[in-house]
Amino acid sequence: MAKIQRAILSVTDKTGLADFARKLADMGVELISTGGTAKLLREAGVAVKDISELTGFPEMLDGRVKTLHPKVHGGILHIRSNPEHQQQVSVHGIQPIDMVVVNLYAFEKTAGKPGVHFEEIIENIDIGGPSMVRSAAKNFHDVAIVTSPADYGLIATEMAANSGALSLQTRWQLAQKAFATTSAYDSAIASALESITIDGEGKFDISNINGAAGFPDKLRLHFEKAADLRYGENPHQGAALYSDGSGRGVANGKQLQGKELSYNNIVDLQAAWDLAQEFDEPFCAIIKHTNPCGAATGQDLADAYVRALECDPVSAFGSVIGVNRVVDGKAAAEIAKLFVEAVAAPGFDDAAREKFAARKNLRLVEIQPASQRWVLKNVSGGVLVQDNDMRPLNPEDLKVVTQRQPTKDELTDLLFAWKICKHVKSNAILYARNGQSIGVGAGQMSRVDSAKLGAMKAVLPLQGCVAASDAFFPFADGLEVVAQAGATAVIEPGGSVRDQEVIDAANRLGMAMIFTGVRHFRH
Repeated sequence: MAKIQRAILSVTDKTGLADFARKLADMGVELISTGGTAKLLREAGVAVKDISELTGFPEMLDGRVKTLHPKVHGGILHIRSNPEHQQQVSVHGIQPIDMVVVNLYAFEKTAGKPGVHFEEIIENIDIGGPSMVRSAAKNFHDVAIVTSPADYGLIATEMAANSGALSLQTRWQLAQKAFATTSAYDSAIASALESITIDGEGKFDISNINGAAGFPDKLRLHFEKAADLRYGENPHQGAALYSDGSGRGVANGKQLQGKELSYNNIVDLQAAWDLAQEFDEPFCAIIKHTNPCGAATGQDLADAYVRALECDPVSAFGSVIGVNRVVDGKAAAEIAKLFVEAVAAPGFDDAAREKFAARKNLRLVEIQPASQRWVLKNVSGGVLVQDNDMRPLNPEDLKVVTQRQPTKDELTDLLFAWKICKHVKSNAILYARNGQSIGVGAGQMSRVDSAKLGAMKAVLPLQGCVAASDAFFPFADGLEVVAQAGATAVIEPGGSVRDQEVIDAANRLGMAMIFTGVRHFRH
């Protein structure tokens, strides 16, 4: 056991710090701190010494130099059981520092801010913090390094039970976490700086810092475990959720009620949320096994949900729902009629929370939008990386290839169907009418079978609907199935060597057809 008698505290994230520092002080630990951390502690009534009192030097160079001093690093790094180390620190008046409480400048948040300047990015590269973290972690035999507010409670409890001391096991675990922290921090800096260029006049271009063109030679990823999950896709598989710490996106969603989220819930929440973000008007997506079994716009959220449910009310049982509006009481009253696993939304008002309260197992997840530049997929021995499929469909992309032009209503429905079809597993055929999905053909090996399946699954009348295909029709047979089902217009990428055969079939069938030039496979 190593007794903690003196600690340095210097943190960016001040969550829980005052309470932790007070507990240390109550156990007789002398506290030394810097700048804003010292100010916070004094305002909380905790006695603390400024770092300048320890080093004999003021903080200088706009805070760039505060803890880079032998009396800091010598106090941390000297080995207590080494007589020569003890003699040297004694000669130079260096006091031992037994605990270092440090978390680092929020570099990633700064670099990710819209309109951030190069100078701001550079100034948010922490130097003194990582130096102290590494020094303390290296000397874990004698020093405890604390890098996360999540550890404050356990450390204080262990010290209180052991007369102010911490075990070697705890110090080692803290050191492991500390080196992982500095590694991730340096990786984030390296990844950001790699995207910044400099011209011959010494001007820095940071325009690509949040979306550099191309892919890096080294892919640096850093995620922290947010939760252990009960199991993965199946009960015999372990699983965990990791977060990028941004506070945004599904991994950082705020669960307001309900059972613990499962692996499959989270996968479906992502699918529901992604689809919901495609629309500006009130919209609801009902997801089952990552595929939309219903999707619709509406006059309001309640109307959108009811219309989405009409597509396939049987499959909607046990589904995950994604919406693009704050859920109100009216929408909640409709959703609460059905057994639903989870609802993803930008928020839930008080009336909605009250309506859902009786459904104690229903998971409500509040999500803040997040940009996702890349999609990653594991393969044995490595990982595949691709750009996220975020390309919008521009009017200039549309090419009417048939003799008949689509009507105004057909064009509106075709564009709606195209957005939905993008989120259906390939091969995908989507039937739609009046801002409402009618039939969904997903994941078939043959596009003809997807067309048949979508028609077979339809509950609402298909006559007069439109259809979207995520990739080209390789033969006219798939188009003929769509026409037989009742579709009058089709939107598809085009690009087949037999496009003319398909166009001729559409003309023969009196259909309107639009080519987009964009494919949306989803594997």
